[in-house]
Amino acid sequence: MSRRRREQAILEITGNGVVHTQSELVEALRDRGIEVTQSTVSRDIKRLGLVKVPTAEGEYRYAPPEIMSDTSPAAEEDLREAFEEFVTEVDTGTAIVAISTPPGSANPVAVAIDDAELSGVVATLAGDDTVFILVREERDRERLLQQFREWLP
Repeated sequence: MSRRRREQAILEITGNGVVHTQSELVEALRDRGIEVTQSTVSRDIKRLGLVKVPTAEGEYRYAPPEIMSDTSPAAEEDLREAFEEFVTEVDTGTAIVAISTPPGSANPVAVAIDDAELSGVVATLAGDDTVFILVREERDRERLLQQFREWLP
């Protein structure tokens, strides 16, 4: 069983159902034929950045992180288009994501990122061909990096 397949299953399970505990998640994975230990699930939860969110019943459940949670559909589409048109590479540092573009194209990408109001983004800085994004936490950097790489043409 590959880690990628297991993590995809975890995101599907937590995104479509109510899972209150790691033990429940282990059982849900086993129901899908994925044998896993609780300690592995614990590491996966941390790596995926799952969050505990309140339910209508006042309990808490695991949920996938949503980097675009407060983003309007139009702003998200503008950001995707800016990536498709201008971005050539995405890289990272401890608290920074670096985005490379052709010369003169960094500003429209930075503006699209700012307009999208992505969760975990503290600030953007655009040069001529590079955008630096300062992120709040390491997990924010990892989520953004993963999402941005998916948008690369």
